[in-house]
Amino acid sequence: MSAAMSAARIAIVTSETGADEDPDLPLVLTALRAAGLSAEAVAWDADPKEWKGFDLAVIRSTWDYVGRLQEFLAWADATARVTRLWNPAPLVRWNSDKRYLRELAERGVPVVPTRFVEPGEPYGEEDFDAPHGVVVKPAVSAGARDTARYEPGRQADAMGHARMLLDQGRTAMVQPYLRRVEEGERALVFFSGTFSHAIRKQPVLTEAGVTDNFRVPHPGAAPYEPSEAEISTARQALAAVPSPGDLLFARVDLALDESGRPVVMELELIEPNLFLRLDPQGLERFVEAVAAEVRHATA
Repeated sequence: MSAAMSAARIAIVTSETGADEDPDLPLVLTALRAAGLSAEAVAWDADPKEWKGFDLAVIRSTWDYVGRLQEFLAWADATARVTRLWNPAPLVRWNSDKRYLRELAERGVPVVPTRFVEPGEPYGEEDFDAPHGVVVKPAVSAGARDTARYEPGRQADAMGHARMLLDQGRTAMVQPYLRRVEEGERALVFFSGTFSHAIRKQPVLTEAGVTDNFRVPHPGAAPYEPSEAEISTARQALAAVPSPGDLLFARVDLALDESGRPVVMELELIEPNLFLRLDPQGLERFVEAVAAEVRHATA
């Protein structure tokens, strides 16, 4: 390792919540330091002058950003002007609103069919009718906050949920409930464009008609060997991202539709849990990806 690399400072960007609750954070810091790199955890809303002293800032557990979205996006823009930010600020902005699913669909990526309802836009009961019920959620959210599923015939309840979001000035999303999600949601992790590892977790929306903002976000997460079709779908989604080059990290969340075809539920490019504690080789790959970026930054 060159002297420039060992002298480079890396910020692993977190938050007050993330510093307490991110199980991967100590693993990442220890592994980077073991590789001879200078890494420290820094809250994203730290002193703005702080960021000029880092050669690289890697967003990890900024898990309070949804409630402070505009402030967070302004932070990303400002930080990217004084250091190398991963993932890039324009992509952070793009990925912060789930209307990106509409763009992915337009580019031919198989996604969960989604109806977006904007404040002031007319909608009707037919928008909330699906054979196995629907899921209603806000377009800006994380950890299934303000999200619930509704059984068939409960369109009035689903519409009430959407109305609540719209009355708050938020965009509502309506998606058909995919029954096969009960077989497990898949999360595929990529570093620098290369598939690393995957997990499968139990479904989150276990009770119909219930909005619970204190759900365990990844129940029963366990290592998983994805199918070729799942890897192909994930790669297709990442290829459709409006960003030049490979991303330092990415997580593609998939489920199976009624025909067994994998479809994209979400594309997590800002601060996803990467489940590094479940895959030691994934941790090694993450460190290698960060080290490669440091080499580039200090070349």
